[in-house]
Amino acid sequence: MIERSWQNWAGNQCAFPSHTAEPSSVDDLRVEVQAAAARSQSVRCVGAGHSFTPIAVTDGVQIGLDSLRGIESVVRGADGCADVTVLAGTRLHELTARLWDLGVAMTNLGDIDEQSIAGAISTGTHGTGARFGGIATQVRALELMTADGKLVQCSREENSDVFDAARVGLGALGVITRVTLECVPAFALRAVEEPSTLRETLEDIEETIAGVDHFEFYWFPHTDRVLTKRNTRLPGDATLRPLGRVRSYVDDELLSNTVFEGLNRLVTRVPALIPALNAVSARALSAREYTDRSYRVFASSRTVKFVEMEYAVPVSEIGWVLREVDRWLERSAVSIAFPVEVRFAAADDIWLSTASGRPTAYLAVHQYHRRDHREYFDAVEAICRSVGGRPHWGKLHSLSSAELRDSYDHFDDFLRIRNAMDPGKLFGSDYLERLLS
Repeated sequence: MIERSWQNWAGNQCAFPSHTAEPSSVDDLRVEVQAAAARSQSVRCVGAGHSFTPIAVTDGVQIGLDSLRGIESVVRGADGCADVTVLAGTRLHELTARLWDLGVAMTNLGDIDEQSIAGAISTGTHGTGARFGGIATQVRALELMTADGKLVQCSREENSDVFDAARVGLGALGVITRVTLECVPAFALRAVEEPSTLRETLEDIEETIAGVDHFEFYWFPHTDRVLTKRNTRLPGDATLRPLGRVRSYVDDELLSNTVFEGLNRLVTRVPALIPALNAVSARALSAREYTDRSYRVFASSRTVKFVEMEYAVPVSEIGWVLREVDRWLERSAVSIAFPVEVRFAAADDIWLSTASGRPTAYLAVHQYHRRDHREYFDAVEAICRSVGGRPHWGKLHSLSSAELRDSYDHFDDFLRIRNAMDPGKLFGSDYLERLLS
């Protein structure tokens, strides 16, 4: 074991675990878990470190899952779908490329694919599409290692209560070791991106999200301008027309990352420039259309570091929420350079899913990592909470167990399962105790 410090991708969370380990097999993982239990040290697992919260922070044992990677089995069905079992540390970008080679795909993905599959499931990572749920809804079965080193299998048919809890389990029940995903036949996406206005976009938002497979938009604060993205599902053998190498580099690397990083460094020193720069940036956007493998369209490169908060609100409230955020920005002295991202998801039945029991709109706000986010995030959080908003488990928020219990019908059911599986709180932390006391 190696003593070292750790920080997450954004750099806003750090930890000084007593020990770190990176087991290369499930048997090695068992040794680490049992040793930590014998020393009465807490255990937290970490994948890519893409959560903005202290969810992976511990002063006990931090276990990296990077060596537990790869596809273990593929069971194909007559309909072209397949149940694919993968090890918990498998990164999404590696998995989705391999699935394409196997002729299948994940039903939906988020817009970042650096996460491990276990981390994405545990924190409720999602994409967009009113008919599609988050990544956890694609899980067919899970295997977890409990505090005594035993493996527990769960699915809708076996240990169903554990399954309902563990699909978005915050790492509080045990260590996910294997995941079986329900994959669909490989498909392409036709992406249509075009500028619009916030007013026009919100006027017919419910009709839009019902008529488009995967719809999202980005609103530029201090303006009425948005960039809309409509992704339409096509058969896997559809003719692909990806972005040209030059256009892709200019749009997605040079402008979205290199230039955007420079602009954020500038406005960090001179915040008064932000409204004017947002207006110029929004009006400079041009429409583009392309068709590519689904996983290449869903996810994009993000190299500009930021911190993020995201709230899940009822779809019917998203227009009011955005207008209230706009009104707050007009009244305040805060200037925001990052666009506000709005996405949508179907209702699901997972106990701690942010879309549990209701069709959901997601509002994500960002702040450059060198700037203070607190006043902005606090204001947006208050607006979202006023309509029953639920915070994303992997992103910043201020809630504790009292508020969270009111947000989830099965909150106490989750605590019951946690107490049964980990009565000694081996997989606990100060942060989890704030959430789950």
